[in-house]
Amino acid sequence: MPPTSHAIGCLLLPGFPLRALGAWTDGLATLNAQQAQAVYDVTMLALDDGVVPASAGAAVLARPPAATDRWQAVVVIGGELPAPDPRVIALLQAWDREGVLLGSLGGGAAALAQAGLLDGQRACADWRWLDALTAAHPSVAWSQGLWDLSLSRRRFSAASTAAADLVGAWAQQLHGEPVQQEWMLAMDLRQGRPADERQRRERLESRDVANPKLAEALSLMEANLAEPLPTEEVARLVGVSRRQLERLFKQHLDSLPSRHYLSLRLERAQHLLLQGTQSILQVGLSCGFASGPHFSNAYKAHHGHTPREERSRRTGWLVRTPQGDMT
Repeated sequence: MPPTSHAIGCLLLPGFPLRALGAWTDGLATLNAQQAQAVYDVTMLALDDGVVPASAGAAVLARPPAATDRWQAVVVIGGELPAPDPRVIALLQAWDREGVLLGSLGGGAAALAQAGLLDGQRACADWRWLDALTAAHPSVAWSQGLWDLSLSRRRFSAASTAAADLVGAWAQQLHGEPVQQEWMLAMDLRQGRPADERQRRERLESRDVANPKLAEALSLMEANLAEPLPTEEVARLVGVSRRQLERLFKQHLDSLPSRHYLSLRLERAQHLLLQGTQSILQVGLSCGFASGPHFSNAYKAHHGHTPREERSRRTGWLVRTPQGDMT
């Protein structure tokens, strides 16, 4: 019997993290590719017809929900914590009454909490918002983990950086372990991160994230790891001068923008080396390094060992080239 197609709505809130949407839709598209026909039909939704501004200056075309829509699941995707919107609250409460599986990525969890749909339940959101969410919605069990998925409660949530991990859990719970394993191979992932793994916190205190220019600059950097933006371009997109941007990074992170950007790329590379199946060279290229030697030298300077030595940790043996470096 061919698989049944299910409608998935993505309710986009202004300023939503584009990377989270991309990881979610790519993960579902990969699940579709494993089946005989499309299993998930994904639709972009918004309160008003037109484009919804995303992070990093992008925008996505979306349409308002229609009375004829019948959703299996709706995920609310948000960046910064949204102010309560009666229209969003009414939509979510109506979908809940219809038995829709409701979830969130990033700051979208705030909308579910505002609608009273997370009371007494566990939920995940980006770590930078957890203190504010706990104060505003103390009846919710806010988690510092990466994701949460409960079919019995009809709820799911994830940090904006854990959308792919959430789809992996979705594949396992709705389709079984073999489908999940096939999906992970197709996504070039060695294994999914567990739900209770704590989110990686940047060297930021809550007062630092409260600076909107710094937060926007960090979001731009994290969204452009494969093709790093020059410092001047980051400053231009944020709306400050290069000198102002450097002062912000020095004040709050005790670092230069370029140095912090490099650190983000190398931490991403470490995750791919330990969790993925890409070659070392492919990892370097996907993290914005122009050549193998450039990647290897930068990696060793930051982590204290070469990418090849990092990769060998997965199997418990150590490989060194004659030069002790990546080839």
